[in-house]
Amino acid sequence: MSTVPPLTTSSASTSSSTSTTDAESLRRNRILSSKLYFDVPLSKVPLIYAPSYDIAFLGIEKLIIIVVLPHCFHVQTIHLLLLVAPLTQFLISDGIVGKNHFVEPMEASTDDLLVVHPESYLKSLKSSLNVSIIVEVPPVALLPNCLVQKKVLYPFRKQVGGTILAAKLAKERGWAINVGGGFHHCSHEKGGGFCAYADISLCIHYAFVRLNISRVMIIDLDAHQGNGHEMDFSDDRRVYILDMYNPGIYPFDFEARRYIDQKVEVRSGMTTNEYLQKLDEALEVAEHMFDPELVVYNAGTDILDGDPLGRLKISPDGVSSRDERVFRFCREKNIPIVMLTSGGYMKSSARVIADSIVNLSKKCLIDTGSSAKV
Repeated sequence: MSTVPPLTTSSASTSSSTSTTDAESLRRNRILSSKLYFDVPLSKVPLIYAPSYDIAFLGIEKLIIIVVLPHCFHVQTIHLLLLVAPLTQFLISDGIVGKNHFVEPMEASTDDLLVVHPESYLKSLKSSLNVSIIVEVPPVALLPNCLVQKKVLYPFRKQVGGTILAAKLAKERGWAINVGGGFHHCSHEKGGGFCAYADISLCIHYAFVRLNISRVMIIDLDAHQGNGHEMDFSDDRRVYILDMYNPGIYPFDFEARRYIDQKVEVRSGMTTNEYLQKLDEALEVAEHMFDPELVVYNAGTDILDGDPLGRLKISPDGVSSRDERVFRFCREKNIPIVMLTSGGYMKSSARVIADSIVNLSKKCLIDTGSSAKV
């Protein structure tokens, strides 16, 4: 009787290589068959937003704002409750964009999400308890999951679609801003910190395949460490990560910090001038270290003075100066840039972001055309 020979190291290596190749082929096919990339008329400004971005907890959001937020408990929720809709209204009233000239993205489908996320993770989101832990809003655990999908996860999936589409628009127009997204605490297998889907990782994988881009720089200037994308691109030399964050706040992910190409730590209490000086130095180093074909800019406003989570002391004008520096860095090198609004936990954040976008327009770092006047 013949026996099956034991698996040799060579055989195991071949099997692993074949499995990796099959997985990459499946990922590529999913990306190529996706409908998230579509042609956008030139009459539209590359500002991406849909009314369905706004999170609604069937009235629970009012309770959170009135009762919970004053005690700084689960304050992350304010970003989508008080930021996104007011920001778009400011952009309209400031004449940056007409109300009919935002680009509305499509919702990321299950197949789209499977480009990065395993089925096991997506299935875990069918538990309201799991979602409540990720978004850090305990009352969500009490809702039927069908409502959680509709009122919480659907807006997230729309924003994911916006982040992915933003790369295509940036390649075509030079820039694109998703009025949402920037879920940088979510990796392919784990959500957290109000981040349920890894939109940054998805955006980059789509750009690799659909835009023939081979080098991407992530500039993460949210006050919190972007541990999600750091884990996802830990061994991918096509992605260079510049992360400027406060090490004394969430997420304290020391493993993910090992994968940051350019780590710039900014301590609690840092003021505007010192912050901008550190940013100037960081961008100068990045320029010599990596030559990107696309920049994904995670532009959180939780660096603002008074933000209960960021713990920095950056002025509103400092935020505008920060964004201007990043856009100028890209413009001078003709690098397409995707900006994501990411974290911001004060009512004033919406006005600050709008003022920054107005400043970018005045400095001719973005071109909003004439549609805003229509």
